[in-house]
Amino acid sequence: MDTQQINAPSRATSRLPGRVTGSGVRHVRARHTSRFTVVGNHLAQHGELSLTAIGLAVHIQSLPDGARISIKTLADRFPESEARIAAALRELEAHRYLERTRVRLPGGRLVTRTVAYDAPGAAAAPRTPPAAEPAPRPEDRPAPEPVTVRPPSAPPRPPLPQPQAAGPERHRVAADLLAGLRRDDPRLLLGEDDVRRLAPTVAAWLERDAHPDAVRHALTAALPDRLRQPAGLLAHRLTALLPPPLPAAAPTSTRDPFQTCDACDRAFRAPEPGHCRDCRSDLPEAA
Repeated sequence: MDTQQINAPSRATSRLPGRVTGSGVRHVRARHTSRFTVVGNHLAQHGELSLTAIGLAVHIQSLPDGARISIKTLADRFPESEARIAAALRELEAHRYLERTRVRLPGGRLVTRTVAYDAPGAAAAPRTPPAAEPAPRPEDRPAPEPVTVRPPSAPPRPPLPQPQAAGPERHRVAADLLAGLRRDDPRLLLGEDDVRRLAPTVAAWLERDAHPDAVRHALTAALPDRLRQPAGLLAHRLTALLPPPLPAAAPTSTRDPFQTCDACDRAFRAPEPGHCRDCRSDLPEAA
């Protein structure tokens, strides 16, 4: 009798129970009993918010009341830049997940009060008791709510300079220059997105006849000891230190220079010294 052959399966079987339904995501659910936050699908699957704004909203919803969520605090906590976090906060304000108001304290100091909504436009709990109730005694009053002090609103950053004319070769030199800055200082390691964003600005410098070595020196000289956002520093320097265009070259004169006649000392134009027209004997006399 022939021995029955048992062949191994052509591919490894899935470790997840159930039928494989395709290449889409498949969830392995777990029931949370502590340290969890309920997030609505209106936020998690929002069709207009950026992924950064959605993630930031989820983080804010997980925080206790009184937690600080200033731009600097969030930038210290996450790898995103202050500019990207500020843009995400503005998105959440525009879609009514966040409300920030400026309040002047009795001492004259300006502070920012922030209200975060689990759902857009949800009613906030009243902060003061009804008027009919007696005012609480000083010893019964709750501790003041922690506030985050923000500096006065800074003017918007100017746009990055752009070249006047397209130049593929100039753009390539600019991108190579930015990518190679880490050879001068390892802290100047840029991602591909930052190189693509800043390359046109470097090309604007090159368009104004700035030598690549001069551009590299302007970007790497006197770097601060603490360099957390190299792309932001480079964008500032490329904008603030942009050289002006070279002035137009003075037109070259095509007229002969003035000479002094060797015979009568009269001034006349000629390519070389000699005699003026009246003193030259080699010219025919007028009839």
